Amino acid sequence: MYQLKRTQFVRTDIKTCWDFFSRPENLKKITPSYMGFDIKMELPERMYEGLMIEYTVRPLLGIPMSWITEIKTVKENEFFVDEQRKGPYKIWHHEHHFKEVEGGVEMTDIVSYEIPLGFLGRIAHPLIVKGKLEEIFKYRFEQVELIFNK
Repeated sequence: MYQLKRTQFVRTDIKTCWDFFSRPENLKKITPSYMGFDIKMELPERMYEGLMIEYTVRPLLGIPMSWITEIKTVKENEFFVDEQRKGPYKIWHHEHHFKEVEGGVEMTDIVSYEIPLGFLGRIAHPLIVKGKLEEIFKYRFEQVELIFNK
């Protein structure tokens, strides 16, 4: 299993930060357009435990892929967890943590994941998957900077 961890300072209050990240439709705003991210269902205003969200993504070569995630845990203004139910990973567990600090919010993403295909997946990780995930989270970091830390 692999893990990606990113921490970012967000210059806003905890409520504003939580309100932005707890709305599933805002994920598109912080996802690179080349990913072809498209939500395939009507969404509630706020996420809740048990919410299933279906997307289409185009992670490689523009090939569309269905991705279904479930919001597993929500503790308002502190953290939420989403897990893949269907998609490109064997395991995808994404923790989103929010901590009020002086002058803003410390936001931490922890993604624990496993690639399918056994040996081939282990080869693909350093060659393709790891770099692609780092690129996506770099883009996300930059977009959050533009939205909150102008």
